[in-house]
This record gives sequence, C-alpha cells and structure tokens, in this order.
Amino acid sequence: MFRELGQLAGLMGKLPKIREEMEKLQARLAELTAEGNAGGGMVTVKVNGKFNVTGCTVTEEALQDRELLEDLVVAATNQAIDKARQLAASETSKMATELGLPPGMNLPGLA
Repeated sequence: MFRELGQLAGLMGKLPKIREEMEKLQARLAELTAEGNAGGGMVTVKVNGKFNVTGCTVTEEALQDRELLEDLVVAATNQAIDKARQLAASETSKMATELGLPPGMNLPGLA
C-alpha cells in the first residue's frame, strides 16, 4: 500500500511533463495511419490513430454488387480500426515507459 502511495506522489511531481507528453501523443495519433482492406483489395479503408476514417477506395468490380460492397466496407473498416488501435496502444505504452509510469496504468483519454 505504501509503495503505491509513493508511486502516486512521484507521479504528482511529473504531472506537467505527463500533460505535455499526452498532448504530443494526441498529435502523433492524428498522424498515424492504419489501412484495412477486404475482398482482395476491392475495398481499402484508412483510419488514423484517433480512429477517424481518413480515406476509402473502392474498385469498379466492387461497385457491381451492392451487398458485397457493403460487407467489404464494414470488413475493411473494422480491420483498419483494429490496426489503428494496436498502433495507438503501442504509442501510448512507449510514452508511458519513457515517463517511467507504472505498467498497466490507464491514462484518461487514451483508452
């Protein structure tokens, strides 16, 4: 219990640095790009590290079948979001390690 209190006290002194690094992380996340594709490349979706869709391309072949196209867009988007989630977790973990934060610590706004 006292160990956790010591860690908490240490973190309080690092708050300005943590806040600064979190702002930098948010900017980096907006610049990260993850790509998902489905149907052998018939649909490609790009998502940034903040999970915003930034692009979508569809081949002429995919346009021929509406139901197929809908399924491919969903699959490609989900794949891109999963990849973006992994990239964001990696960046967050890297930042936490650099700051000396305890492993597994959840930072607000970065879950």
